[in-house]
Amino acid sequence: MTITIYHNPKCSNSRKALELIRESGTEPVIIEYLVNPPSRSKLAELVKAMGTGARGLLREKETLCAELGLDDPAVSDAKLLDAMAAHPVLINRPLVVTSEGAKLCRPPELVQEIL
Repeated sequence: MTITIYHNPKCSNSRKALELIRESGTEPVIIEYLVNPPSRSKLAELVKAMGTGARGLLREKETLCAELGLDDPAVSDAKLLDAMAAHPVLINRPLVVTSEGAKLCRPPELVQEIL
């Protein structure tokens, strides 16, 4: 099974999720999304796989979220996807993708649900 993690090495949750994946015996595909951000279409695909809507992938704690007015619940998924594509810092992490689907793994132990 291929496992992909959208990873930020500076994030303790992301590092722990990566550790748990490796402990399962699999070396994942690691995408440092701040260095190699996903396209808007890839973000839309990931959100669909998550089944949560774009807000489910939005890092609402990020200062830029409020600065851009994205904390307003009325903001559309399209606008959220545009913002995350333009500003990858707005993408929450770690996002893990397996054949079982895509999941935001906060807390990192949630990764076990899709391994």
